[in-house]
Amino acid sequence: MGNRDARVRGLAARAGGWSARHRWAAVGIWVLFVVLAMGLGSAAGRVDVEDSEQLKGETSTAARIVEEAGIEEPASETVLVQAKDDGVTATDPEFRSAVAAVVTAVKGTGEVTDVTSPYDSGTVSKDGRSALVQFDVRGDPGTAGERIEPVLDAVADVRKEHGSLRIEEIGGASMMKTFAEAYGDDFKKAEYSAVPVALGILLIAFGALVAALLPVALAITAIMATMGLMGIVSHLQPMSDTANSVMLLVGLAVGVDYCLFYLRREREERAAGRDAQTALRIAAATSGRAIVVSGVTVCVAMAGMLFTGIAEFEAMGLASLMVVAVAMVGSVTVLPALLSLLGERVEKGKVPFLRRRTSGSDDSRFWAAVLKRVLARPVLSVAVATGALLAVAAPALGMKTQNLTLDQEFGDSLPIVQTYNRVNEAFPGGSEPAEVVVKADDINAPEVRAALADFRAQAVSSGASRGPVEIKLHDRQNLAFVYVPLVGGSDQDVAGAGLEKLRDEVRPATLGEVDGVEAPITGQVAGNKDFNDQLVGSVVPVFAFVVVFAFLLMLLSFRSLTVAVTSIVLNLLSVGAAYGILVAVFQHGWGASLVGAEGVGAIITWLPLFLFVILFGLSMDYHVFVVSRIREARARGLETRDAIRHGVVTTAGVVTSAAVIMVAVFAIFGTLSMQSMKQMGVGLAAAVLIDATVIRGVLLPAVMALLGERNWYFPKWLRRLPDLTHDESPAAVAVAVAAVTPKAGASRDDEGDRVPV
Repeated sequence: MGNRDARVRGLAARAGGWSARHRWAAVGIWVLFVVLAMGLGSAAGRVDVEDSEQLKGETSTAARIVEEAGIEEPASETVLVQAKDDGVTATDPEFRSAVAAVVTAVKGTGEVTDVTSPYDSGTVSKDGRSALVQFDVRGDPGTAGERIEPVLDAVADVRKEHGSLRIEEIGGASMMKTFAEAYGDDFKKAEYSAVPVALGILLIAFGALVAALLPVALAITAIMATMGLMGIVSHLQPMSDTANSVMLLVGLAVGVDYCLFYLRREREERAAGRDAQTALRIAAATSGRAIVVSGVTVCVAMAGMLFTGIAEFEAMGLASLMVVAVAMVGSVTVLPALLSLLGERVEKGKVPFLRRRTSGSDDSRFWAAVLKRVLARPVLSVAVATGALLAVAAPALGMKTQNLTLDQEFGDSLPIVQTYNRVNEAFPGGSEPAEVVVKADDINAPEVRAALADFRAQAVSSGASRGPVEIKLHDRQNLAFVYVPLVGGSDQDVAGAGLEKLRDEVRPATLGEVDGVEAPITGQVAGNKDFNDQLVGSVVPVFAFVVVFAFLLMLLSFRSLTVAVTSIVLNLLSVGAAYGILVAVFQHGWGASLVGAEGVGAIITWLPLFLFVILFGLSMDYHVFVVSRIREARARGLETRDAIRHGVVTTAGVVTSAAVIMVAVFAIFGTLSMQSMKQMGVGLAAAVLIDATVIRGVLLPAVMALLGERNWYFPKWLRRLPDLTHDESPAAVAVAVAAVTPKAGASRDDEGDRVPV
């Protein structure tokens, strides 16, 4: 029995062969791994990213100073009192009465502290029609939204008594509560509906319940194991809820894809007359290898996010990398074991009216017809497909990125968003002021107090703010918080210019003159700028890392310089087209209503780099799978064009099924209420759709047809590089299996189980 793998090379083939022979052991090891990972992860607990770890620069410095001082800034709330017409001003008795009623009402709840009247703080608008009552919510700011309802009710009661005035509350706690109620279930619905959608598509693809359940089961167990691993790893690299959601998306996509590739190849070989054992070994040596190459390439792409230096991106990259690695290992180990155990029972639970489907040409009549025309006129096909993709990508040249403001993110359908707009109109920047964290050896020293006063005065006189500038002292910690409403309010460009004045002109001339004083400036606008600066700085290293390593992996895996180069170019075209669609729909608003969105004038900052990494990795799934079949056919002696035809047609069914699942899952996220999630869902879905149709169905075969034998060009000076091909033809695997299989009946494997032959 020791020479059983003598004729079969490659990690995937050996792993599949071992798992098929030791199937109960393979299944047991996988279950044990999943249970242990979840148990250890639960025991370790998950460490989430702290504010001070999110970014480098001033935002991070400010967060570190606050954390080291042990100060937990409370959730701040504001009540806008505003005349509905021009007849009433803040000096009128009715207005004063309303303000006094608000102050009394919110104090009476016992949930707030530091209630400030606008007549004391000077928060009355220049036209005298608006005023702000400000206060903090007691307790943990992270859970303030759960305790704010009595305050909201108290403000609502005052509003009923003063019908001629607008009396509306806004702040961190009230927004937290409103959005949790309005959108909190969005993510859960999307996550919960993704699995049934994938299962439904798989039922149509396979026509049998057991076969459809296998990919979903593999994806879910890979996700469960990764969730446990995230808890363990988080003690070295903190994680986040966002990383968890991205991990679920990626895990479901690749887990289903890898199992689908494997299972359809095994079915195809059995449909061609192979016995169950031979079909399984062929699937391990061919599709299994493609899964390993694809998985490693996707992992490399995800690792690109580790080069951003942004903790949230690093968490997403590491979580995605882990789930891809786990799904890849599961596909080449436990899946062969399960298929060996099930045998023909994988066809159980046949769905009425759905015929049994394989990956043969009968699945691919449409693509066979398309391919016939593509190969007949490859030059025209390349020109038309490339021109169309470049036209779709063209709007990306004018891409504008920024963190979306509240009204851009959620629209004006919610009352609190309308309140946000009214506050910003009456008090520009008042809802999201810049925050200066001033640290000194003695915050009450005369020179420090004088510098604070100068800063307050110059912030207004410089034009960066219209005031009022508020200062809160923390004597015991020798800290001061200075809140500066920036001119421009929700206009990020104007507010950003005000921030630059504070950082580059006002601060050096005031607080910067005092020795030993630190004064980093943070806040919403500052955080956006620091995030943008760091993200822009990381684009080149991330891009270079992903492209170079993907190129090397394709070069070593296919031993072809041409295949490696065309892989990169085609993937970049796919990503560029996705960018163009994003800009057209969400920046310019072209056809936005078709996806339930609206043009908001910008793409959220983090999305372009995130999409590049995710799409570059996921698109390799299809590319590796299709090119592997073409190379396999070429190795059997087919001419290049015949090999292309064979490779594309025989993979069309599985690629189409995998793409439909991915598009459906990503499109679910495009239905969420937040514009940023719509952008992510539409971008991912559009890119996968383009990749699986235009790129793999038209451009790839046309380019390869034009190149002919040059597809396999591999210079002599590169032949010293490691050979990671491990090609196995079905015939070679069949011979290897036959050499160790008895002529009749069934043999016992190493553990005494029956092996079908």
